[in-house]
Amino acid sequence: MEKLISGIHHITALAGEPQQNIDFYTGILGLRMVKKTVNFDAPDVYHFYYGDETGSPGSILTFFPYEGIIQGKHGKGMLNVTSFSVPYASISYWEERLKKYNITHKPAQERFNGEVVISFEDPDGLGLELVFSENDTRKGFSYGAIPLEHSIKGFYGVEIWQDGYERTGGLLTEVMDHKLIAEKGNRFRFAATDSPGNYIDILATPNASKGIGGGGTVHHIAFNTPDKDTQAKVREKIFKQGLQPTMTLDRQYFKSIYFREPGGVLFEVATAKPGFDVDEAPDKLGEELKLPPQYEPKRDLIEKAVKPVQTNPLKFK
Repeated sequence: MEKLISGIHHITALAGEPQQNIDFYTGILGLRMVKKTVNFDAPDVYHFYYGDETGSPGSILTFFPYEGIIQGKHGKGMLNVTSFSVPYASISYWEERLKKYNITHKPAQERFNGEVVISFEDPDGLGLELVFSENDTRKGFSYGAIPLEHSIKGFYGVEIWQDGYERTGGLLTEVMDHKLIAEKGNRFRFAATDSPGNYIDILATPNASKGIGGGGTVHHIAFNTPDKDTQAKVREKIFKQGLQPTMTLDRQYFKSIYFREPGGVLFEVATAKPGFDVDEAPDKLGEELKLPPQYEPKRDLIEKAVKPVQTNPLKFK
């Protein structure tokens, strides 16, 4: 049977001050600024894309930074933790780096299969983890703020809180090519591909309060599909489940459909192509403000509406 979804494509979150966001993710965490553009639905707001050297699916964390945004609240019905994959041998390096930059974090602890996890938050309160393992063959950003041997390789997975795992898990397994691959206590791990970058952990948290969107929360998670034909097949399967997927939307670097899964999290299915090098050379990714064609005539107005920012990760080296 044809596999329509291979894993995570990207994750999009809400933030506050734009420069603070850039400094944290390109500087302290050492990700690459892959694309600097605007929210296609609100062009007076930036849209930042961070990831690995080429902007590979499974590495891209994006943000809509709204200055003065009201703080959100983690809870049920939300994706509350985004995990990054780092080499197992880098535990001490990252403990020292987080300490150096006064990032409050929990002590390293084991989870599944020898994974070691350090949990912390970004300046807006977004839940983050570094997961240390020996099972990730991907390469990180080779000339960023972090030495290559310690650099983030992309996502490890995500953590979603729900009353129970059954409804969201059922959607993942019946419609989205995932399998239940591990469980421990109230944690149930699903994956379309059993490798770092693709793990969806559902935590059964019936006593937790409901989450509230806002600064420091995830807006949506996108799953990767090869092309528009496979995306159309996924959309049909979702529709037959009684859910309400959107029509296909052109996001310049991929095409997207969106829908709410049964537990309330906004899911997206995004195509792997055309990718982030359609309007910038691979060695120039993220250097200029890129706008979709419909906004180019308004570039002067948009550039005046957004706050000037700089990307200078090497000051955090």
